[in-house]
Parts: sequence; C-alpha cells; structure tokens
Amino acid sequence: MDFLPDYLQEGMKILFIGYNPGLRSAELGHHYAGRGNSFFPLLYKSGLIAEPLTYQEDAELLPRYGFGLTNLAARPTAGIKDLNAGDYREGRQRLQAVLEEYRPLIAAYVGVGVYRHFSGRDKSGLGMQREQVVSGTADFVLPSTSGLNPLPLREKEEWFQKLRSL
Repeated sequence: MDFLPDYLQEGMKILFIGYNPGLRSAELGHHYAGRGNSFFPLLYKSGLIAEPLTYQEDAELLPRYGFGLTNLAARPTAGIKDLNAGDYREGRQRLQAVLEEYRPLIAAYVGVGVYRHFSGRDKSGLGMQREQVVSGTADFVLPSTSGLNPLPLREKEEWFQKLRSL
C-alpha cells in the first residue's frame, strides 16, 4: 500500500491538513477518496473552488487554486483509532517542518482532532485559532469531512464558507 503524495508549493493560499489517509484513499492514490467523504463537494458548495472536482482531481487544487494537501500522519489506516503515539509524534515533526518551509497563508485542519494532536491545544474548537502554531500562517479548524462525522452537511458547509471569507 502506497502513501499519498503531498501537494505542496511555496505561496499556497491554503494547506488542507487531514488526519491520515484512509485505506481507500491509499489504495486509489487520492486524498479524501473515502466513500461518503464530503471534502470535495464542500469545497465547491462553499465557493472555495469555481467548479466541482472529485478526489480523482486532487492534484488540480494546487495549480488551479493554490490549495495544498497533506496529512498529520502519513500511514494509511482503517480509522484514526489505529494511529499510535509514534504516528502522531512523527507527524507533528513532519508537519511542523512543512509549515515552516512552505508558509501557507492558512493552515486548514480538516478536523478538530487534527489540530489538537498537532498543536497540543486540547480546548481548541472550530474556526480561526487565536494563536498561530507557525508564525505568519493562520490556523483555521474545519469539521472533519468524513462520513463518520455526524455533523450535518449544511453545518460543515458553513465552516467551509467561513474559511472562504478569509
């Protein structure tokens, strides 16, 4: 099983950061490919992208919109419960280096837990965070787009719209 490629470049507007690749995403070689994952529909419905894209077009986000993709942990798993302390430790170090090297305008964490595991801030919630983890990069926490997240799609869309308004 291959790991997913990161889509990174200097001058990114937004770097979307997920937990880790699901097994289906790793198998297909595309970010947010899980059945029921609403990431790409939410990008379009919120107005962040001008045309609907699918997970198969994940590499298009960077050249078309300046949106990068990466994950906190690189190892694919069936679910986040299968990640271990080593995955998080390695992921925090790698993500810190990525943010410091590429300096996106906004780091958008796709899930409160992604941000909490990375930042160590257990009481953080959705939306813009008061303190930046990496100076010069705003931190914005989105709800998880996984189909397992019970938050209604309309509420998820509202958070994506708030990100767009930045």
